[in-house]
Amino acid sequence: MLAAAAGLAAATLAPCTGGARSARTRLILLGTGGGPRPKTNRMSAAQAIVVNGVLYVIDCGDGVARQLTIAGVPLPSLRHIFITHHHSDHNADYGNLLLLSWASGLRTRVDAWGPPPLDRMTQLFFDMNAYDIDTRIDDEGRVPLAPLVHAHELSAPGIVMRDDDVEVTCAVVKHPPVTPSFAYRFETADRSIVISGDTSRSDDLVKLASGADILVHEALYVPAVDRLAARVPNANTLKQHIIDSHTSAEDCGRVAAAAGVKTLVLSHLVPGDDEAVTNQMWIEAVRPHFEGEIVVATDLMEL
Repeated sequence: MLAAAAGLAAATLAPCTGGARSARTRLILLGTGGGPRPKTNRMSAAQAIVVNGVLYVIDCGDGVARQLTIAGVPLPSLRHIFITHHHSDHNADYGNLLLLSWASGLRTRVDAWGPPPLDRMTQLFFDMNAYDIDTRIDDEGRVPLAPLVHAHELSAPGIVMRDDDVEVTCAVVKHPPVTPSFAYRFETADRSIVISGDTSRSDDLVKLASGADILVHEALYVPAVDRLAARVPNANTLKQHIIDSHTSAEDCGRVAAAAGVKTLVLSHLVPGDDEAVTNQMWIEAVRPHFEGEIVVATDLMEL
């Protein structure tokens, strides 16, 4: 699947406060808004899974390091980053998360996983920030950053990585024109969690999420698309992209039902800042198609 990986092994939930939890596996929804435009009420896409104190981050929307800090997750506990696809609302702070974790005391290896050109992006980020990095190494006695980071480019579905606490697998999903785009499944001792990434309705995602405890699925509220598109001069093109490459709330319910998941979490909400679209409206769109628990995500919610 990837040469570099060979041998490597309902809206009622409370926001995360950073306190200890009884479950070994924590899922924190760091950013729950869809699209690159900054919003006052939601950060762009990012999730954190914490297992036995080890941090796995899925997508790196703008502000991910600050959200982790607010959630009480130590940045030096970062060990793995997973990028679903290369849209800026999913990778804008990829390099910054590495840099700021290092500035916060990171001294251990970090593995990054995602589609090409992840390796090139990583190297270019280090080049762009070489002055700051070199100055802090010389002036503050920090360890070099670049040797800590190992980027692995994914091109096909299958097992991504496995360690003592987590097995991660991926599926290729449909998010035209960005290819490949991935969804990830995290299997731990006590929970199975699937992150859809951005996708239209996908049978491969159904297979990946089969029997999962939690499916975090991007969601589109179709009746509000016209209001969203009307804000920009490229309205017609943007509207077509949104419809073609995302999943309606109704289809999110159908996917969750077909996969037999216990809990469906609607996230990467499009639109994510339209006050006319209430949590209850999201739930009512899903409910006819899915009988399990439905959660409308908010930033810093922990499940």
